[in-house]
Amino acid sequence: MSKRDYYDILGVSRDASDDDLKKAYRKLAKELHPDRNKDDPTVESRFKEVNEAYDVLKDRQKRSAYDQFGHAAFSEGGGGGAGGFRPSGGGADFSSAFSDIFDDLFGGEFGGRRGGAGARTRGSDLRYNLTINLEDAFHGKAEQITAPGAVSCEACTGTGSAGGAAPSVCPTCSGMGKVRAQQGFFTIERSCPTCGGRGQIIKNPCSSCNGAGLVQKDRSLNVQIPKGVEDGTRIRLAGEGEPGVRGGTPGDLYIFVSIKPHPLFKRDGADLFCEVPVPFIEAAVGGSVEVPTIDGGKTRVAIPAGTQSGKQLRLRGKGMPTLRGGRTGDLYLEILVETPINLTSKQKDLLRAFSKDAGSKQNPNVAEFEKKAQSFWTEAKTS
Repeated sequence: MSKRDYYDILGVSRDASDDDLKKAYRKLAKELHPDRNKDDPTVESRFKEVNEAYDVLKDRQKRSAYDQFGHAAFSEGGGGGAGGFRPSGGGADFSSAFSDIFDDLFGGEFGGRRGGAGARTRGSDLRYNLTINLEDAFHGKAEQITAPGAVSCEACTGTGSAGGAAPSVCPTCSGMGKVRAQQGFFTIERSCPTCGGRGQIIKNPCSSCNGAGLVQKDRSLNVQIPKGVEDGTRIRLAGEGEPGVRGGTPGDLYIFVSIKPHPLFKRDGADLFCEVPVPFIEAAVGGSVEVPTIDGGKTRVAIPAGTQSGKQLRLRGKGMPTLRGGRTGDLYLEILVETPINLTSKQKDLLRAFSKDAGSKQNPNVAEFEKKAQSFWTEAKTS
């Protein structure tokens, strides 16, 4: 009986990429896995057939020979050279061929990629959310925080055993941290269920930490907030996370900085923006206004005659320092011309007299708008 074409077995074209081959193989390996098809006596041979096809086509040299000579490339005296290439077939070691699909088939529970028995485990990283105001971000600040977390148990010196005694070798895996299990026709390894892959067990757990080697304890830490820090900045404190297991290195503590909204200033990078209301009369005839700066000071700014709402005045170097580079941003003042309210009858009469005397020359924007509106209405009537 002639052998089936390897490309047909995997259901791919002859110009399939390596990724296409792998995807097809993984899909078929899942579908034809013996544990999922216990009632089908043919599934094992089909599974081996898929494995043989992929073993050849995933290797560029073997694939080239197969494309040129077909199955003859792997027979005795075949075109692939003395003795030809030999695919793994049914008698090969399946562990290497299946290593890239174990996670898909079994959810990553098997221990082929885990550390060895008794391996030191790095401690977990911790996160702390810190909220500061804009002035703190401008000046920089030394902040003391209380960070919750775990510390090494003093009673057992972190071993988890009463009195600090050394853990015992796991009797199930003999300290290897792994046990073998039969899955259909091949053997795989998984983490030891007794010791959880550590290779060691604690016979007499410490009463203070219940064998964990760690206890929960708040810690006071000093954090230096640098000048120019921005909202969302992450500050790393190396080694201030949870301690490692079995002598492993501790994790890190990450400080995530949030900045409160400011009542006066809005920030855009290193620049600050401040809305400044100006009385109608002062905007018309000119004057000055006193404005605050983020450093806690104040400065007087001239308001040119005829200033309109929306005009921006720029104060160089009055913004925020940059976190890197040593540059300082600018402060932009956005003028908001305020119309007077609660006018008396006399004041209203004076303004009406002023408006009548002023004419269109003193309100050029109004005159321009009226001109455009009139042109629009004229065109609308003729269309």
